[in-house]
Amino acid sequence: MTRIPFDEMKATIKQAFLNAGMPEDKAEVCARTHTESSRDGVYSHGLNRVERFVEYIGKEWVDVNAEPTLDVNLGAMEVYNGNMGPGVLNAIFAMNRATEIAEKNGLGLVSLNNTTHWMRGGAYGWLAAEKGYIGICWTNTESCMPAWGATSGGIGNNPFIMAVPRKEGHIVLDMAMSQYSYGKLQVTRLKNQKLPYPGGFDKNGDLSDDPGAIEETRRVLPIGFWKGSGFAVLLDIISSLLSGGLTTAGIDKFDKGSCGSCCQIFIAINPLKINTQEFIDKALGATVTQIKGGVPVKENAEIYYPGENSLKTRKENLALGIPVDDGVWAKVKELATIK
Repeated sequence: MTRIPFDEMKATIKQAFLNAGMPEDKAEVCARTHTESSRDGVYSHGLNRVERFVEYIGKEWVDVNAEPTLDVNLGAMEVYNGNMGPGVLNAIFAMNRATEIAEKNGLGLVSLNNTTHWMRGGAYGWLAAEKGYIGICWTNTESCMPAWGATSGGIGNNPFIMAVPRKEGHIVLDMAMSQYSYGKLQVTRLKNQKLPYPGGFDKNGDLSDDPGAIEETRRVLPIGFWKGSGFAVLLDIISSLLSGGLTTAGIDKFDKGSCGSCCQIFIAINPLKINTQEFIDKALGATVTQIKGGVPVKENAEIYYPGENSLKTRKENLALGIPVDDGVWAKVKELATIK
């Protein structure tokens, strides 16, 4: 397995973005975000997404010079048009703005319409937690998952994130509405591995742990079966209603790639407006202690709280280098070549 140092990966991705026409300051932030995603083990939305992002810039599906503009100001809630700018930059802006509003009001909600793929949604939960805020965010997407009872795609695989700040390690949940995201299917397939649990249906309509067979049918399995399907539908509708933007049906018609003109919601809450730090520490400490004190399924195995595995992977990848698929890394280096 090839491992690449963090700084080398970031510099290579940044050059690929510069070659694609991004301004230097924006290329720096986007490259760092992609690299941090791979650093934390979310390879599917880090290095592996660089080629697609560059492609979208070339097709003018992403406007590298765009900035979000204010549509509505309701005090504790603001609505912005993302103007098809880089999704990472729009999302960072929106979560930062939500924390600014929350600092004043206790809670801030910022919604985005007409934005683009934010890459790893968990990045913005970690961002809120690092600043000391509870963060909740989600996005709608193009249709890429069948509604429960259907065989053809009709709903979005809409990521949902919740994060709680904790000085010993933030508690962060970053989940798709499917058992495994398409990115996870790709990463597993590239490793020639099977999924730990069935993640979708094959061409015969049977549940399968073969990522390639699921990618072929695009019948990913919703979390909780019909419950995940319903969750995805409501996230889609609410994101549209809170931003004045497109639903999944509209994104499909817009047809500008993955998440082209999607909607996103960012909520920040200042827990210290309600509780003392002592109360927060006690509540989180008791919860983590109880989780980790459970009896593991396998002998000598460890039980993790949400986000703990990311921190473990982060430490390992910073020390040893970030694992890459050699084919993906070669393509990104090619994109970064100065001609």
